[in-house]
Amino acid sequence: MTLPREERPAAIRAMLESALAPDSLEVVDDSHRHAGHAGARDGRGHFKVSIVSRAFAGLAPLARHRKVYAALGPLMQSDIHALSIQARTPDEV
Repeated sequence: MTLPREERPAAIRAMLESALAPDSLEVVDDSHRHAGHAGARDGRGHFKVSIVSRAFAGLAPLARHRKVYAALGPLMQSDIHALSIQARTPDEV
């Protein structure tokens, strides 16, 4: 299932809020900057996520990214082509 482009940021936000209970979360749709890019031809989007959550405590950066990918589940296959992630704990902010 693919979401309409305008619904993707809200869906990303909802899934991350549900799974990771962030203290803060910013989702930026950068898809417009990649128009014509080979990876954008399939219709999936490019996004930036900045998230602060206690769920990342004690985790290395790669493990934090995996948690974000897991939280986004099927969107990673259907709607997201590229995802830039900044994942921090409240103590790191």
